[in-house]
Amino acid sequence: LLHGLRSDRRQMLGRARFLRDAGYAVLLVDLPAHGESSGERIGFGLQEAAAVSAAIAYLRAQLPGQPVGAIGVSLGAAALVLSRPSPSPPLDAVILESLYPTIAEAVSNRLDQRLGPYGRMLAPLLLWQLPLRLGVSAGDLRPVAAMPALSAPVLVAVGTQDRHTTWSETERLFAAARAPKALWAVQGAPHVDLHAFGPDAYRALVLAFLSHHLRPAD
Repeated sequence: LLHGLRSDRRQMLGRARFLRDAGYAVLLVDLPAHGESSGERIGFGLQEAAAVSAAIAYLRAQLPGQPVGAIGVSLGAAALVLSRPSPSPPLDAVILESLYPTIAEAVSNRLDQRLGPYGRMLAPLLLWQLPLRLGVSAGDLRPVAAMPALSAPVLVAVGTQDRHTTWSETERLFAAARAPKALWAVQGAPHVDLHAFGPDAYRALVLAFLSHHLRPAD
């Protein structure tokens, strides 16, 4: 379970509880520079990808022969998709929540929301700083380009009122994904924790998706 930006593994406790009750083993991870993990800089998914691969490898070693799925929220979803190979080791089911398609759109959307339409004019200046601050370029932070590399069945979810990651952007992510795939529009939800927004609907849909693609843990 992979949390969102400026959060930590505790964000995923509600998900962990219902998954455990359904018979799944669960691993909660603090991404780099979050919670109890070391690190000073947030990498918008690319620098966090190594931690995701390490977590998947750990589960594969602890549960040999068992299917492994992942749920990523916002930053966690980006880290999952941007893993190289994508991801490594491979997964058997993936749920991506509130995932940005490109960092350029993510920055522009947030500037627009906070400063109005003229705020978008500042986006190139912020994106120009990425190589200086993080050693990556905007071209490296394009989950939509990495979606076709996901070999696992994927569920893509977003709130219909999310202004950080819009519905049309999510449709592009979904279109880029391989089949089998599913798309869930969470009616009325902004850029929030989708499980907290509607726990009953979330639980029902996620368990149905996972039970179809993963065999329950003994």
